[in-house]
Amino acid sequence: MSADTRTKLLAGALRTLTEQGLAKTSARSIATTAGVNQALVFYHFGSVDELLAAACGYGAEQRVAHYRERFARVGSLAELLELGRELHAEERAAGHVAVLAQLLAGAQTQPRLVPATAAGLALWIEEIEQVLARVLAGTPIAAFVDVTGLSRALAAGFVGLELYEGVDPEGARGALDALEQLSGLIGVLEDLGPVAQRAVRARIRRSTGRRGAAAPEAR
Repeated sequence: MSADTRTKLLAGALRTLTEQGLAKTSARSIATTAGVNQALVFYHFGSVDELLAAACGYGAEQRVAHYRERFARVGSLAELLELGRELHAEERAAGHVAVLAQLLAGAQTQPRLVPATAAGLALWIEEIEQVLARVLAGTPIAAFVDVTGLSRALAAGFVGLELYEGVDPEGARGALDALEQLSGLIGVLEDLGPVAQRAVRARIRRSTGRRGAAAPEAR
């Protein structure tokens, strides 16, 4: 029964954030949404901030698990971006990305939210990083891409698009289109012959100043 109450409170906190926003989320509003006594918020979590932090991790685990099989089926950067479009539309419609954005904003002034919010983002970053490492392997740019850094940039951009789309939907679509153009460019590089690919790698080395271990070149 205790575990069931905790789950109700976690789900209630997320639903309250979605429907009422962080400013109106309180022990009373969460308890009302969860259908439990307000005192149980403090009994199980100690404070509203601690409940919100736990709810952040709980929600991220639920959402990442929901998409894990689809991430595993991605075989190219283009497919990853297509999944990103679908994920963006689904999560925006459900209000989940808005919740994460609010928690990120709240973490600026409420330190207790920082570790859990970062951990929630880390779950998304880990999934994206695994896909990027797989789809970029063997491409002409593989040796020059910081996959972890790129994964973080994509995760941050995903949250930012949620906020951006609220004021400029066309601009948000343009941002996603630009990423697709980048995917197409990588596809063109992959279609180049061995000599051209070596030239591209050399040019990238000169422009980035990196001498990472490049993938074996075809002869």
